[in-house]
Amino acid sequence: MMNKKRFFATVAALGVVTIGLSACGNGGGSDSSSSSSSAKITAVGSTALQPLVEKAASNYQSQNKGVNISVQGGGSGTGLSQVQEGSVQIGNSDIFASQQSGIKASKLVDHKVAVVGMTPVVNKDVGVKNVSMDQLKQIFTGKITNWKQLGGKNEKITVVNRAKGSGTRATFEAAVLNGETAVKSQEQDSSGTVQKIVSTTPGVISYLAFSYVNDSLQALSIDNVKPTDANVETNDWKIWSYEHMYTKGQPNKATKEFLDYIVAKKQQKGLVKKMGYISIHDMKVSKDANNNVTDNKN
Repeated sequence: MMNKKRFFATVAALGVVTIGLSACGNGGGSDSSSSSSSAKITAVGSTALQPLVEKAASNYQSQNKGVNISVQGGGSGTGLSQVQEGSVQIGNSDIFASQQSGIKASKLVDHKVAVVGMTPVVNKDVGVKNVSMDQLKQIFTGKITNWKQLGGKNEKITVVNRAKGSGTRATFEAAVLNGETAVKSQEQDSSGTVQKIVSTTPGVISYLAFSYVNDSLQALSIDNVKPTDANVETNDWKIWSYEHMYTKGQPNKATKEFLDYIVAKKQQKGLVKKMGYISIHDMKVSKDANNNVTDNKN
């Protein structure tokens, strides 16, 4: 199911990766800049999106020697707030800007670069591979507390949640909790850290982007639907979001050229899929900021 997905948590867990050694140039906003001369781009935010942006930046910079791209994590909330402040050129986010408190979405420009599926993941020892959506909600609201209640091992369920401000958390809760409050639990702000905890700690459940799922843990099916790209594309798998790269107003030339590079057909069919994401061109449905899903017209 997920064995074709590469695991990038070690890189993301570092939090900050600076790619390139070129001198910096113009900043964000609508100022003009050229990728053929010295230019600096800083992208901050979603750790779910971070591996793709890091690899795209590395590849892009190898072809554009005058561009210095710095990629940082910190979560979607951090990315949105920093790009709104104008302190970075790109704010990476798993959620729409309008879904984040304190963000003036009208001041930002949304660049959708991929789609990411997200799945509940458990330690392999729990003995459970499928749950209903209602059971999943009961786990994360503290009503189901032992894996034996789901036909698994007689073992306490330990929930690991994402930190507030995480776009992955917002996406998961919107799809699963239906407005209910999550049980108080350990919180982590790094997808890489979550992957390590789930894979090494008995009884643990959390959730991750598909791109972080590997053979060291168990991804759960929901209502016998497997967490696959094909099921996300049709919305049969409900837990997914766009990967957004926001700019404050229209991006400068260097930033625009980098964004255009990521959404180009070659990268969407190659790098995006290779990194465990879903091309925006493969989606058979669309989702708005209110989580309304509609079929795409051919």
